[in-house]
Amino acid sequence: MHFPAVDAFRGGKGLIRVVGHRGARGILPENSMIGFEFAMNTGAALLEFDVVMTADRVPVITHNTSLHAPTFRGSDGQFIKGEEPKVASLTWAEVQAFDIGRIDGATDYGKRFPDQAQLDGIRVPRLQELLDCIMRDAFSHAHLMLELKSDPDFAEDADYRSEMVSTVVSMLRAGGLENRVLLHSFDWNLLAECQRQAPDIAASFLTQLPENEDEVGEESAKSISPNFQGKSAQIPDMVHAAGGRLWCPYVYDVTEAAVARAKHLDLGIAVWTVNEPADIGRMIDLQVDAIVTDYPGRVQRQLADCGIRWLG
Repeated sequence: MHFPAVDAFRGGKGLIRVVGHRGARGILPENSMIGFEFAMNTGAALLEFDVVMTADRVPVITHNTSLHAPTFRGSDGQFIKGEEPKVASLTWAEVQAFDIGRIDGATDYGKRFPDQAQLDGIRVPRLQELLDCIMRDAFSHAHLMLELKSDPDFAEDADYRSEMVSTVVSMLRAGGLENRVLLHSFDWNLLAECQRQAPDIAASFLTQLPENEDEVGEESAKSISPNFQGKSAQIPDMVHAAGGRLWCPYVYDVTEAAVARAKHLDLGIAVWTVNEPADIGRMIDLQVDAIVTDYPGRVQRQLADCGIRWLG
């Protein structure tokens, strides 16, 4: 089966794609409409983002399964202190009470992004808002890498997981977006459910080796991923055997041999999250298909300096 969405993330001779990670997290609030539109307006027409369901079954775009304390402020203007509320325990209206326009620079997470703009009045978007956005003529070239977040609290709840997939798939079909979206996850069992319900929508498989540390302030996905211990050389074959069309490995897991094997299997290779100039240069040397980054402009500049396109 041919998947046009995978083609949008494939590179080629003199071509490496740029994927805006959570929009353009390095400079604008992550997983926000202002960040998504900025990325698309600056030539990063491929977006990676995260979807979680609220208590009233509204798919929203936010990275963690709980409200992220360094980026969520309550009605009092203060960042969340103490326990982070679960998204699944809050209604859509309750999630909307929080502002995500700023980042807490006193936290280890906030220190990672010193150049992020500080805005007010920015809210968690519904998935439908982004889908409506890319159906506008101005963004008709955009394609999405839609990460379904796997909540460990529902790991054994087959009905909940099935409902999450069916809700998202129904929204994609209603907008005629099946050929512009990849369903993407660290949870390979959840991807199997995606393939069962929507075999016509390409699956993108995220991986991270257990020996590499999680990024500071991030919600780890290792507990819901397959066990890759001692299997690093086999991962491209595992993705292929599971029906994957695109492999999305962590930047510090990628090797020349793994890229060669993935290409032999005709897998697209989109590497996350590539921010530092040395890492960008290494991905260019490895000739990966796509670079997923918090700094789309930084990657574009380095590609341009090497005479490499990101569009076309």
